[in-house]
Amino acid sequence: MSVWRMLKGGVRLKSIVLTRIDDRLIHGQVVTAWIKQYPVTMILIIDDELSTNRLMERIYKAAAPIGVEIIIKSIDDSIALLKEDPIHGENYLILLKTPDIIERLLDSGIVITKVILGGMGAKTGRKKFNRNVSASEDEVESFRRIIDRGTEIIYQLVPNDKAVNISKIL
Repeated sequence: MSVWRMLKGGVRLKSIVLTRIDDRLIHGQVVTAWIKQYPVTMILIIDDELSTNRLMERIYKAAAPIGVEIIIKSIDDSIALLKEDPIHGENYLILLKTPDIIERLLDSGIVITKVILGGMGAKTGRKKFNRNVSASEDEVESFRRIIDRGTEIIYQLVPNDKAVNISKIL
């Protein structure tokens, strides 16, 4: 399952085995379902605000299953980390709250071929998009741009659910 990812020019990237948009980040479904489906050893939470919140960092680290390391970094620091030389046996689950961060990763040369869309909760400016997903017009446009760049986005709450390609919803 581990795939070395390459930047232009043959530079190897960290092994990303799963990228998931879910505004709850680490919760029961991630810990109990997705990690059992993928050989995850590292969870990278990409969030500028959380990257400076030591209390939340301790809470997320406490929620991690044994044997899985939690790293919380800003977008820029995450890009730098993902561009470091890969370490054999390290497999990353990337968790983030919104699709615009995926665009930033793609812009930087990080290769992401598939994104699993989990939950994005209702809030001001968002409308219901699909079951557990509410999205603003800007977020829907971000989904479109990501898909146009060749990255598949599927909605799948848990691994046993049928995957729905969101390009059909758009």
